[in-house]
Amino acid sequence: MAKKEMEVVKGLDLEKYMGRWYEIASIPSRNQPKNGVNTRATYALKEDGTVKVVNETWSDGKRSSIEGVAFKAEPSSQEAKFKVKFYLPPFLPIIPVVGNYWVLYIDGDYQYVLVGEPSRKNLWILCRNTHLNEEIYNELLEKAKELGYDVNKLHKTPQSDPPPEGEGPKDTKGIWWIKSILLGK
Repeated sequence: MAKKEMEVVKGLDLEKYMGRWYEIASIPSRNQPKNGVNTRATYALKEDGTVKVVNETWSDGKRSSIEGVAFKAEPSSQEAKFKVKFYLPPFLPIIPVVGNYWVLYIDGDYQYVLVGEPSRKNLWILCRNTHLNEEIYNELLEKAKELGYDVNKLHKTPQSDPPPEGEGPKDTKGIWWIKSILLGK
């Protein structure tokens, strides 16, 4: 049976959405390290209306990051459907990879959000804090189920409290990226 198209947030206030978000749980993309901790995304609105995206995670004690840009899939639409473009691998950015980033639900105070994409293969629960109230987490799981996601595939992301500040030792070789592609780790 075909799944109906997901409804997304309409009228997202991009300025309120900007800033740091911590990954609480995810059904990660294949380019995301599977053993990442303290994973977070930082968004900054650019003058041209696009969004600078910096995704960071710590894997084996080293910080990995990748920068990209997000833009409205349909500029005239009120729907919060975005495309995100990264260049891979991060240590030699030559291959453009574009993915969908759909804001499926956000609370009125812009403190937690459910993000997915139309294939329902990837899902992210993000929060302004490193931890999310369990009751709210379970409500987001129910929303994801209603949208056709297999929430049994969600992995909770370990977050330190307080989160790491600064950059720390950097993975300059992109080892996490190679492992994720070749080994599925």
